[in-house]
Amino acid sequence: MAQPLKTARVFLFLQGPHGPFFSSLGAMLRKAGAQVWRVGFNAGDRAFWFHPDTYLPYRGTHAEWPEAIAQMLDDRGVTDIVLYGDTRPIHADAVAAAKARGITVHVFEEGYMRPYWITYERGGTNGNSRLMDMSIEDMQSALALSDMEAPLPPAHWGDMRQHMFYGALYHWFVMFRNGQYRNFKPHRSLTVAKEFQLYLQRLLLLPAHAIDRGLATLRIRNGGFPYHLALLQLEHDSSFQMHSPFSTMTEFLERIMKGFARGAPQHHHLVVKAHPLEDGRVPVRKDVKRLARQMGISDRVHYVRGGKLARLLNDARTAVTVNSTAGQQVLWRGIPLKVFGRAVYAKPEFVSNQSLREFFAGASRPDNKAYKDYRRYLLETSQVPGGFYSMRGRRQLMRHVVDMMLSPEDPYDALKSGTAAPRQQLRVVT
Repeated sequence: MAQPLKTARVFLFLQGPHGPFFSSLGAMLRKAGAQVWRVGFNAGDRAFWFHPDTYLPYRGTHAEWPEAIAQMLDDRGVTDIVLYGDTRPIHADAVAAAKARGITVHVFEEGYMRPYWITYERGGTNGNSRLMDMSIEDMQSALALSDMEAPLPPAHWGDMRQHMFYGALYHWFVMFRNGQYRNFKPHRSLTVAKEFQLYLQRLLLLPAHAIDRGLATLRIRNGGFPYHLALLQLEHDSSFQMHSPFSTMTEFLERIMKGFARGAPQHHHLVVKAHPLEDGRVPVRKDVKRLARQMGISDRVHYVRGGKLARLLNDARTAVTVNSTAGQQVLWRGIPLKVFGRAVYAKPEFVSNQSLREFFAGASRPDNKAYKDYRRYLLETSQVPGGFYSMRGRRQLMRHVVDMMLSPEDPYDALKSGTAAPRQQLRVVT
């Protein structure tokens, strides 16, 4: 549990999730006695920070940023920095400067077991997480100190529509109110105008996409054939770009479909499942059709738009991905999984080391007991119930995460030392 602040903590916020979460988090930290500042890089950052006296606009270039962030850390006596995702260039520079000064780095990310939890770690997430160097035996030793049961997910909890809405609104501000930030350049390759167009388009097409997805899922479930799942990610996502052997999703698709064509029994099918936020910037559907045709498996390959995974997972024989967090849902069901990138769950006990051809021909089953221990460990440490985008999700998140940030120990050490606050069983939220 968090202790009253004995000396002033000074938190410097950088970029956060689209929407008001970071502003609410900063307000709660101020109530706890900390100083809080926010660096903004564009009008979208400014629009969602509701404390103008603590807002620090950065209008310099990226080349000037490393020197600027070092100066900010020193001049304001910063003890903690807070950011969402640790690999975008401005955040990577800030993390390096903070670590060189012994400053605590608080990193938020989408949940490793999304959408019911978010990730909170110190120092780094995904391929930079402390989890990468932990063994299942390490986790089991820490769990021996706790007799809590792993919380179950709620019957319904999602904030995808709010995510899209705040994304569109954020990019609207950057498009039309960014005159004071002439040097701002997005960390992704697309222009801000194109990002806004894609967010808006996705919102407007939600009903049509839902119908298309439902029909495709129905055809697969009524097809009566065994099938394997290929779980796609967003090509521009940092976990794919920074922690995988592929530079494009097409490279991954080609490798998977070639392995399927060579190894899977002739009556088996392959279902390619798009990411829920796939927006058309990459022609995934066309690539799937083209590659299937080239490999002579067009009648055995199916494409399904993003959406909930459970209905497809329940009958799947295996699943393969780069390092998608959806791999956690696969393992929870005891389904064989093959992973190509660096992932926090890529442990030898439950992720296959077979070649693709062998995997599709007859995959070995994961150690389900080891995975349950791993899952329980995450839910008692870095996975915090709630969400960034919906009001209810933010309220649930705030009940836990502020005390975790103020604690002298990170979530993993807190469990080991017995100081971690107990996690409540999630209630049904609709």
